[in-house]
Amino acid sequence: MPKTIVRRQSACAGERLPVELHPVLRRIYAGRGVEDARELNLGLEALLPVDLMTGAREAAQLLARHMEEQKRILIIGDFDCDGATSTALSVLALRAMGATHVDYLVPNRFEYGYGLTPEIVALAARDKPDLIVTVDNGVSSVEGVAAANALGIPVIVTDHHLPGAQLPEAAVMVNPNLPDSAFPAKSTAGVGVIFYVLLALRALLREKGWFDERKEPNMADYLDLLALGTVADVVPLEHNNRILVHQGLARIRAGRCRPGIAALLELAGRPQHRVQASDLGFAVGPRLNAAGRLDDMSTGIECLLTDDPLRARQLAVELDTLNRERRAIEDEMRGQAEDMLAGLQMEETELPLGLCLYDDSWHQGVIGILASRIKDRHHRPVIAFAPGEEGQIKGSARSIPGVHIRDVLDEVNVRHPGLVPRFGGHAMAAGLTLEADRFIAFQQAFNEALENRMDETDLHPVIESDGEIASRDMHMELAALLAEAGPWGQGFPEPLFHGEFAVIQQRLLKERHWKLVVQPDGGDQVVDAIGFNLADEFPAPLPERVILAYQLDINEFQGNASLQLRIVHMEAA
Repeated sequence: MPKTIVRRQSACAGERLPVELHPVLRRIYAGRGVEDARELNLGLEALLPVDLMTGAREAAQLLARHMEEQKRILIIGDFDCDGATSTALSVLALRAMGATHVDYLVPNRFEYGYGLTPEIVALAARDKPDLIVTVDNGVSSVEGVAAANALGIPVIVTDHHLPGAQLPEAAVMVNPNLPDSAFPAKSTAGVGVIFYVLLALRALLREKGWFDERKEPNMADYLDLLALGTVADVVPLEHNNRILVHQGLARIRAGRCRPGIAALLELAGRPQHRVQASDLGFAVGPRLNAAGRLDDMSTGIECLLTDDPLRARQLAVELDTLNRERRAIEDEMRGQAEDMLAGLQMEETELPLGLCLYDDSWHQGVIGILASRIKDRHHRPVIAFAPGEEGQIKGSARSIPGVHIRDVLDEVNVRHPGLVPRFGGHAMAAGLTLEADRFIAFQQAFNEALENRMDETDLHPVIESDGEIASRDMHMELAALLAEAGPWGQGFPEPLFHGEFAVIQQRLLKERHWKLVVQPDGGDQVVDAIGFNLADEFPAPLPERVILAYQLDINEFQGNASLQLRIVHMEAA
């Protein structure tokens, strides 16, 4: 059962924030480490300077030379939403700047694996590119870059993933997580890294007089792609990322976004004029990701590239269909995984610290979501595996706060050389490849590494609340203020409150969701509340009084707007 705690604040929290801020909002910002009014400036002028992105100027020089000589530039992206937006941004911006030969290639994960592999280089070489630019991948592509170099094709690597012990011998590498990078915003997504390279390129071309005879593109036109890729990749929303997401959301709300994004929002039933970061993360992102998970991400990239609203709608429908198929596959796999865990619990008194799950019928493109779902339910690191190339299995790992999953895999690799031939990723997510017959050995090594890093307290989920709010503050005006005060997301979570309520009415929707009418403790008004997918955890009937952890929300139905509490957790008072 999760434990609700009040979010910690420093002793001087909020002292330098504007005095006119609503007291609740001041408390919320202070709880997220915002201590200066400058951190609330989400204007483009507050973005970190391009000069700080180590390698961006050198990458721009190489790109400019190939543009001037009308050489062929090939973008090679990743097969997720960050990779798709990075690829679309690169193609659109380079063409807008006057590049005459720009194309893209995105690897099919089932045929070529992740990143710039030698196989992808061989495929790319058929079109004789003069320059390869990786986006959202490449920092671990040692063999792939070597293959390109052997063919005389220079490579610019733009990536944000953590580097391994050996770096590829690329012509230029741009990655804020490289040891020599001076860029302060280490959580920049792949789409943000290539955006900075393109900003550097535009500045360089401007110096050269390139735009004296050409129209200079406004890079703000691509901020919708920046927002989508950044939110969907679940990177922490530090100040620089919040600026990019805020500005992108503003453009989407104003109707100035790619037709593909508008079509995906419409299919998901999310009003474009009220779009929030969560809509990008939970509605648009999964539909784009479904292409890379089940088929070929080029469908998603084409949806983002097209200027034709009708074509965008057709491609969005294809993506929506793939997403429905992905959900069905995921549901079946999740049932199988829970059966495995139930059998394991019958054999042992408790589950191991880390859960390694494998079935030879599982879909390689869905194991990441499966690992995330099992992690959320059992609150411990999870790696789900599916069949890979002959004799191998591929795993997707998801972790919990306090356990850096890539570092865990690195420890396994150091302690057991050769056990994990390939791995890479972030603190909270990673991917790896194993020889199938070494699965049991890896399970043991993985849990040994976790035992060095975890204790019993790590297994108990915590819900961080921003405290209680008075019943007088429980109104639509504050809900609207909080919605506008974002963007909220990873590392900068949406405001969450807790308090005691009397349950006035209760009913189940579709046997899964709780629809309540509640009265706050010490207040006179009654408020609607909804708890999605909470029926299994909290079966009927609910007690007369409950403690709720909730978010203030505005529910719009048939043209009417009303305050609604969105329940995250509840327990008997």
